Amino acid sequence: MAAIVTAEGLGKRYLLGENTAGYGRLTDSLSNALRRRRGEAERESREVWALRDASFAVEQGEVVGLIGRNGAGKSTLLKILARVTSPTTGRAEIGGRVGSLLEVGTGFHQELTGRENVFLSGAILGMRRAEIQRKFDEIVAFAEIEGFIDTPVKRYSSGMGLRIGFAVAAFLEPEVLLVDEVLAVGDMKFREKCMGRIGEVSREDGRTVFFVSHDLNAILSTCSRAVLVDRGVIVDDGAPLNVVGKYEEIQSDAVKSSGQFERRAPNPRFPVPLLVRARVESQETITGQVSHGEPFRLVIHTSTSASATRFGVDVRILDARNRPVTYIASASMQGATFIPGDVIDLEIPFLPLVPGSYSLEIYAHGVGSAYDHWTGDIAFEVIRFDPFGMGATFSPNHETGNIVPLHRWSSRHGTE
Repeated sequence: MAAIVTAEGLGKRYLLGENTAGYGRLTDSLSNALRRRRGEAERESREVWALRDASFAVEQGEVVGLIGRNGAGKSTLLKILARVTSPTTGRAEIGGRVGSLLEVGTGFHQELTGRENVFLSGAILGMRRAEIQRKFDEIVAFAEIEGFIDTPVKRYSSGMGLRIGFAVAAFLEPEVLLVDEVLAVGDMKFREKCMGRIGEVSREDGRTVFFVSHDLNAILSTCSRAVLVDRGVIVDDGAPLNVVGKYEEIQSDAVKSSGQFERRAPNPRFPVPLLVRARVESQETITGQVSHGEPFRLVIHTSTSASATRFGVDVRILDARNRPVTYIASASMQGATFIPGDVIDLEIPFLPLVPGSYSLEIYAHGVGSAYDHWTGDIAFEVIRFDPFGMGATFSPNHETGNIVPLHRWSSRHGTE
């Protein structure tokens, strides 16, 4: 079968600090010109390749899951395929219309109603008006926004925008559907509905889907093929189970052995960071590592310059497949709150996690307001499991889960 999507040597390079827009302000043009005069050596030092030498062929009807760490190049690849941005090197050929959902409400006009945006989005995708009218009722029913279809999109919540955006992209019958991580915005029921729809358009309609997600379970259950991207390079391509296994190996290798984590950049939603530094402590000689059943301590440093008042801190632990393992909230669970400048300790006397790689998400918030959210580079590794002195005869795997609680067995002889 002929490939419907072919990529040869795709690469995308960005130059840090330079305005790459075709038309910019005069000051941007002058500053860019001055930078270019500093020499090619400095220019090369500021080059960042978001994607490099990506080549693949995808047949009609395949569901391809793109996985990798944040900043690996997955979204850049989709943007090139969607023709949102042009590649620096290489070329991509797509045999048919492309429907893309790269961001919530992509292509929607905020002043227009949901109804008007359905027709606008369909026209952008190359659909005739009669074709859009034929699918209109299905789109609205799937999105579950019948009561708001004539309301301006600017009044939609992010979840409502996602619903109608996905419905338009999925029901207007593009030959290739590109879906980025936007499904994370929706509720659980709608995510399941979307995943079901992705399977339907592939199996029943023979359409090709590219799907970016950090939910590795969704990749395993939905995709017929997976592609692992790391630092802009495709490092594995094949059966989802094998590629996910390779990704977990990379995640394990990436665990910071120092156990010290500095905030590399502020979250765009919170320009003044409240959470600035964190440290994982345990009884191991190598920080960042801990054994099952041993005490675990997370030390969080906060900034005195943040505008937050009194706040609570929540910590979520995720496993190597980015599945939540547990959630610990200072204010709601123990009534503990803090002020900017505090050094905060979270202590777990008995860590019940089985061996493997884990990551942390840290949230700081007040009553009804969010102050900061830090994730992505805070990791630790559980390295040993023998809490009962039995020679570590228990071998955890994907079927046993992540937690073995402190427990004991006993028996008594007698009749019921």
